[in-house]
Amino acid sequence: MSISTDARRARAFLQHAAEPTTPVLARYIADVGPVDAAHRIAECSAPADVLAESRRHVRWQLADTSLQTAASLGGRFVVPEDDEWPAVAFAGLSTLAPNGDTYGGAPVGLWVQGDVRLDELAAAPSIAIVGARAATEYGEHHAAEFAYGLASRRVPVFSGAAYGIDGAAHGGALAADGVTVAVLGCAVDVGYPAGHVGLLDRIVRSGGAVVSEYPPGTPPARHRFLYRNRLVAALTTATLVVEAGRRSGARHTARLADKLGRPVLAVPGPVSSVTSAGCHQLIQDGIARLVTSVDDVVAVIEKGDDADTEPETAVPAAEAGRR
Repeated sequence: MSISTDARRARAFLQHAAEPTTPVLARYIADVGPVDAAHRIAECSAPADVLAESRRHVRWQLADTSLQTAASLGGRFVVPEDDEWPAVAFAGLSTLAPNGDTYGGAPVGLWVQGDVRLDELAAAPSIAIVGARAATEYGEHHAAEFAYGLASRRVPVFSGAAYGIDGAAHGGALAADGVTVAVLGCAVDVGYPAGHVGLLDRIVRSGGAVVSEYPPGTPPARHRFLYRNRLVAALTTATLVVEAGRRSGARHTARLADKLGRPVLAVPGPVSSVTSAGCHQLIQDGIARLVTSVDDVVAVIEKGDDADTEPETAVPAAEAGRR
């Protein structure tokens, strides 16, 4: 399906008008459509509750500049009217009410760098690998191994491009010549974290994608990473947690995946490890299934929980995945 330039431009404007998942704005877009919603907000003729949640004096030039910037970077702005939109993956997001614990609602649109299609990624078995930024060698080793083993089996690996577990997961998938996707808590053109700019470039060049719901130029912020987590959970078949504290973004992603009805998996760590305490708690609470091999993960995402699989030996290329 091709959509008019007006609809795409309107959604780019709406992203500048409010932070993601504002329920009032989402309902208004659903009621009147993105083009009318954008024009009425720009003209301050939208209902009072919508204007109260919108930024004042948003200009159409911001939308035009964002679309031009994305195009200059070889990227694109994917919207719900596109065939590429992963509608099934996002169907459950409206049930996640935005409050202090969960962050719900489908995105207004997604800025994407990379040739791989979002609908194809969401339709195939895939895995999110998340965990601590301040990861241990143990955690990075196993994140890279799991990513390498799964990517070798053509399972796309999603993560958030942060230091620690995220970076190890992306690196492991790249070492296997697999597809990996980075979902950011800032715009795709910001270059954050600075130490992973090269990694993000490799992800795009290797057939993966860098994805964000924030228009070009949007800086990182804590709340944006929390909102990002729901996209990581929604776009993947299951979420694997490798090292996480009791209060962490990785545990937040796991809880969101569980609320969406997606399997949650966790790698156990040493019983005395603070960085694995969140994994152990997820397992104790019955939210996560303990896994120790790639076969354990494949049994969940491709064959079902009752699949009879043999334990897999360690993948020897994990060290390459951490480079």
